[in-house]
Formats: sequence, C-alpha cells, structure tokens
Amino acid sequence: MEPLTYRLLAKAKREIDEAVEHYENRLLGLGEAFADEVAHTLERICRHPTTGSHISQSVRVCATHRFPYGIVFQVRADHALVVAVHHLHRDLEYWKDRVKDI
Repeated sequence: MEPLTYRLLAKAKREIDEAVEHYENRLLGLGEAFADEVAHTLERICRHPTTGSHISQSVRVCATHRFPYGIVFQVRADHALVVAVHHLHRDLEYWKDRVKDI
C-alpha cells in the first residue's frame, strides 16, 4: 500500500505556525526543531494511518515525540486530513467544530 498524503486545515496550519514562533522566541532553532518533529509525525501518520488513538469514531490523535503536541487527523479515502495541532495540556475537544464524523 502506498502512503497517504495529508492536507492541513487552515486552522491547523496556523497552530503549527504559532507554535513554531513560540518555540523560536524561547530559543533560537527550537521552532525549527518543532516544525521538523511535526513533519516526522505527519510522515508517520501517512505511512501508518491507524497510528495514534481514537478520540472519536473517525478521528485520531498522534503525539509528537519531543514536544507535548498531538496531531489530530481524520483518514479520508486518499489522504489524512489534519484538523488540529494541539498542545496536549490543553482541552482536546476544541477542534470538534472543524470536522464531522464520517
């Protein structure tokens, strides 16, 4: 089976950008490290779409390794739809208005 591709909702992309900026402001290079970790996690999701834990009927979350963030995604027919990139110490359900269970 060929790996899936992924699509980011605009809000998820904004969450990545905000986290990169936050980490970069804390320490030069840390924002880039966060972006790399998100990219590796997205690759893992595309190769193994059943990775992570179910958080609803059709939505999963896959945690990054180095940072306390999770990639919230939904597997579609030909891609993984990333609906949120959230800090694991915050409310996990804030993204629910972004997607409907399929």
